[in-house]
Amino acid sequence: MQSLEGLAARIDAALPQTQCTRCGYPDCAAYAQAIASGEAGIDQCPPGGAQGIARLAALTGQPVRPLNPHFGVEGPRHVVVIDEDWCIGCTLCIKACPTDAIVGANKLMHTVMAPYCTGCELCIPVCPVDCINLVNASGQASGAAAWSPAQARQARERYRLHKERQAREAQEENDRLGSPQPRESDAAPATTPASPHNKQAAIAAALERARARRAG
Repeated sequence: MQSLEGLAARIDAALPQTQCTRCGYPDCAAYAQAIASGEAGIDQCPPGGAQGIARLAALTGQPVRPLNPHFGVEGPRHVVVIDEDWCIGCTLCIKACPTDAIVGANKLMHTVMAPYCTGCELCIPVCPVDCINLVNASGQASGAAAWSPAQARQARERYRLHKERQAREAQEENDRLGSPQPRESDAAPATTPASPHNKQAAIAAALERARARRAG
């Protein structure tokens, strides 16, 4: 009888590794663990589609079933593109990307490295100016047929590196906050956190700059 950990690892290896969270779990590994423990069904992964469900059924011994529409629908593989004329450089999409497929800097235009984009769509809802769009990258192929094992392995590795970077940056921030604080006389003047009104004003100003770039 296979162990729970071994089964979870095999299930994880069969998932597309888009890290899209549409299954209801924070990443593919968490979903795999939930399937192995009987907490989740094998029909919750839209990127895997029918072929992915068949793979999970073979691994778990469960009967094949249709994709649960509550979690989405099967479709082609997508990549995102950023309309750089409208990008305001807020970096929110960079923070949301699980595979670090978006490059850019604060107040500078961002761009997508298409080979690393999993089409997870997590960057779309966080964009305040709606300048991110989906593009079909697999034609008529859908589900697991649109996403090769090599692409899945690459996505899993980039997600691992992404998590390691996040942990490293969090530790560096904790170390910084835990360092001795300067004396009050030496400290720089305190700054007031940006209010929602100020943030909206900054976005509005950035939009005006984007409109000016496009018009020019």
